Amino acid sequence: MIPCLFKTYFGFDCLGCGFQRALFLLFQGEFLAAFKMYPALYSTLLFFGFVVFYFFNKSKKNKKLVWNFALLNLVFAIAGYFLKHFYL
Repeated sequence: MIPCLFKTYFGFDCLGCGFQRALFLLFQGEFLAAFKMYPALYSTLLFFGFVVFYFFNKSKKNKKLVWNFALLNLVFAIAGYFLKHFYL
């Protein structure tokens, strides 16, 4: 696994810490364990899917949709960070 440079330098997890391990858990079929490792995993994958779709169909409607999903993913990442570190 690639170590998190943010955690190495600052000593605490960033918003993306756990994504890599959660992705491997998802590939192994451990859906709930992947969610517990990184709660924003599914919204991040959905966001990446919309970004790939945007590269093939660049219209203003799709650009707005990508930005909306980016903001939604940010909300999920922040909520997941607090959920993971303070409640699970």
